[in-house]
Amino acid sequence: MNTKETIRKFIPGFLLSFYHYLLAAVAVFLYSFPSKRIKVIGVTGTSGKTTVVNLTTKILEQAGYKTACLSSIKFKIGNKEWENKLKMTMPGRFKLQGFLKQAVEQGCQYAVLEITSEGIKQHRHKFIDFEATVFTNLSPEHIEAHKGFENYRKAKLELFKRTKNIHIINLDDENSKYFLDVPARKKYSFGIKSEAKIKAKEIEIKQDHSLFKIDNSLFRTPLIGEFNIYNALAAISVGLSQSISLEVCKTALEKSKPIPGRMEVVSRHPFTVVVDYAHTPEALEKVYKTFKNNALICVLGSCGGGRDKWKRPVLGKLAGKYCKDIIITNEDPYDENPMEIIEQVAKGTKRAQRILDRREAIKKALELANPNDVVIITGKGSEPWMCVKGGKKIPWDDRQVVKEEINN
Repeated sequence: MNTKETIRKFIPGFLLSFYHYLLAAVAVFLYSFPSKRIKVIGVTGTSGKTTVVNLTTKILEQAGYKTACLSSIKFKIGNKEWENKLKMTMPGRFKLQGFLKQAVEQGCQYAVLEITSEGIKQHRHKFIDFEATVFTNLSPEHIEAHKGFENYRKAKLELFKRTKNIHIINLDDENSKYFLDVPARKKYSFGIKSEAKIKAKEIEIKQDHSLFKIDNSLFRTPLIGEFNIYNALAAISVGLSQSISLEVCKTALEKSKPIPGRMEVVSRHPFTVVVDYAHTPEALEKVYKTFKNNALICVLGSCGGGRDKWKRPVLGKLAGKYCKDIIITNEDPYDENPMEIIEQVAKGTKRAQRILDRREAIKKALELANPNDVVIITGKGSEPWMCVKGGKKIPWDDRQVVKEEINN
């Protein structure tokens, strides 16, 4: 048991909560309440947050605003950006408030932040004045940490309760009614199936781009998959909420590039290889469905650290449903036995190969692939580390490994 786990076990929950709140108060005081001098957009939900942060930033910049953003893959202030190597989507209170202050000092008018349920639980969002908050979608994740789905949803709702100005909500999500019930000065809804305020029609998903219409405007984006249409709609909704025209949003999306490690096509010849961060059942199924017309060779695992063990056989079952060949491998075992995690994932399907070494697993998948097949490698995306026993981090990049093995 590590130090953090020991603290959580022996210190009462209310004291831990007060401790986190106190840190947030000290941090905002230390950095002089920076969010009062910049418009902050918060993006929360189970999946799609990183992509929505990136696309929203592109739209704001296209409109002429100097913008900062913070996500699981990068930090950006104006033209300067650097990789997020914290293995933490939402930084701690001091880093977060310091980032906002730096953005203000660099003359940024907007900051777009990825907001997690764990961050909300630990009051990292407190003392930040949000101009607008976006809800992408909700499916079971971090259930053990939050002690149930209801608490997980309540954590997300907490962000909306703190945002009094603008709420932007995915109306197609079955949990949208809970977010719609929270009062705000303005509300924007987006979707594909429901009668949302911002609705995509005439959708076409191609191998290397997607097309859709809003009103009479035709949008083209290099992002693929229906779920990325939702991500684009969320970002467009932010733009419209800030009086940015559809035309400007359209130009920004056309200029945008695929997000690293998010449905990223690493190679197209002699077959397609896709790397994606998907690590929840819903996200994984969305990726598989995007390529359902191809034969799929799938490499997957499940992160350890005692988190969300319930989903492991579910991930295996989904692979069994959609994939021609399945290889279950190591991902981020932390202090768990990696082979035990692999076996728990394998309970969902009888057709899986088990290969502990992730490089060997990727190599095997590439060997199995024929022209027109799609190799899908999920779980890590663009993460630069693999987290193993004793708090060690091993440098890792699925995309780089794919390129090396194809060259070999």
